[in-house]
Amino acid sequence: MQKKLLSGLFWVLLLNLLIKPFWILGIEVGVQNAVGVSEYGFYFAIFNIAYIFNILLDMGITNFNTRNIAQHPRLIDKHLGSILGIKVLLLGLYLVVTFTVGLLQGYESRQFWLLALLSFNQFLNSLILYLRSNFEGLLLFKWDSVISILDRVVMIIICGALLWLPGHRAFRIEYFVYAQTAAYLLTACIALAVLLRKTHWQGLRFSRPFTLAILKQSLPFALLVLLMASYNRIDPILLENLLPEGEGDYLAGIYAGAFRLLDALTMIAYLVSVPLLPIFAKMTKRAGETHAELGSTTQWVTSLMLVFSITAAVVCWSLSGQLMSLLYHEHVEEYAAVFEVLVFGIIPIAMTYVYGTLLTAAGRLKALNLLAAASLLINVGVNLVCIPRYGAVGSAYASLAAQGFMAVAQMGVALRIFNMHPRLSYILKIVFFALLIIGFSLLTPQMVWWLKAVAAAVLALTAALALGLVRVKEIVQTLRQPTDLGN
Repeated sequence: MQKKLLSGLFWVLLLNLLIKPFWILGIEVGVQNAVGVSEYGFYFAIFNIAYIFNILLDMGITNFNTRNIAQHPRLIDKHLGSILGIKVLLLGLYLVVTFTVGLLQGYESRQFWLLALLSFNQFLNSLILYLRSNFEGLLLFKWDSVISILDRVVMIIICGALLWLPGHRAFRIEYFVYAQTAAYLLTACIALAVLLRKTHWQGLRFSRPFTLAILKQSLPFALLVLLMASYNRIDPILLENLLPEGEGDYLAGIYAGAFRLLDALTMIAYLVSVPLLPIFAKMTKRAGETHAELGSTTQWVTSLMLVFSITAAVVCWSLSGQLMSLLYHEHVEEYAAVFEVLVFGIIPIAMTYVYGTLLTAAGRLKALNLLAAASLLINVGVNLVCIPRYGAVGSAYASLAAQGFMAVAQMGVALRIFNMHPRLSYILKIVFFALLIIGFSLLTPQMVWWLKAVAAAVLALTAALALGLVRVKEIVQTLRQPTDLGN
């Protein structure tokens, strides 16, 4: 099973690392530089409303489906057409809710037009994620990897042409949204076509009993996604609403600019979690047989995540000014001040992707929902106190507080449920590794960013190997084992 996980990680990381960093740091940054901070903040606040409520398009079906198909692959032929029917019905509910929120926000015609487009884009994105969950559940990670980058490739081509080819008009934020629509639509059509070739299509279905049964099973997943999306994405919305109109849009734009690099770093942790869910689902289904393997797999993934996230957080913190000046033309100091706080969120986010995924695979949704609700309350509470005083930096502290609580709590619950007991020597190795990276960063304040990044990567890898946090021999032995695809 570990061999299948390594194979999945290889393809997912390879293709996404080739495309998505250029998308986030090239296209998205280019768009923000082209339209300006306030205009991008205007778009980002509307996008986050569409994003937070996109759970109404899914109702937890995607996570439920990944786990369900991984454990019962033969159900895909029966469920595919009926679940697609459910998603069409959910689109109506989603549009009612998002437009109601727009009315309550006092949106005008331009804002409603963007909200309508972004809502449709969220539907297409939700459809793609559902189709991908079937590839993931069947452990078809190569196809999942290709589909995961296809929309970004199309958007890079469209936006790149509009931004950089000579003779184009001044870039408008609407062009960015139109490019998303075209890319998502094409990707959804290709994903569906491939999936239909892998299954026995029984047609689009609308079955009331099936719909009620699926929604009943997936609602805990839906609540979890809604709560997590809220505490992850509510910061720019609160900035816009708790501050005067012009200042709110401006600081939401500053927050979005600082958040972008964290989003790029988080992408790696997220990509690792994609094959983790179906793998953990199979392991927890056979808990009696794979208890030792589950503990071993969890620990080496934790080690990889910590080595990456600690190194990335500390080094990026020490290079915050240089990195922001590379990305943006103006307001560099303001971006850097927010980023210096936000970037440490990569560490708890990485842990959440491991232990939250493990708890999700095991069906421990009640515990996860309670923790997510508490995290949302922490985020909102800290924002209410800090935004009036510290603006976007206050929102960054709120985000870090919520992410930190969620990670620590999830780790505690998972370790208790699965009877895992990390050795003191392992914990001390992690602490020593962190101190080593911190010391290197503090002792090299004037080093050029790219040289420091390379040196830090070499130091981190060397230290991880020396401390036994990453074991090459264990990885090689895993790759030589026959792949376990049993149910």
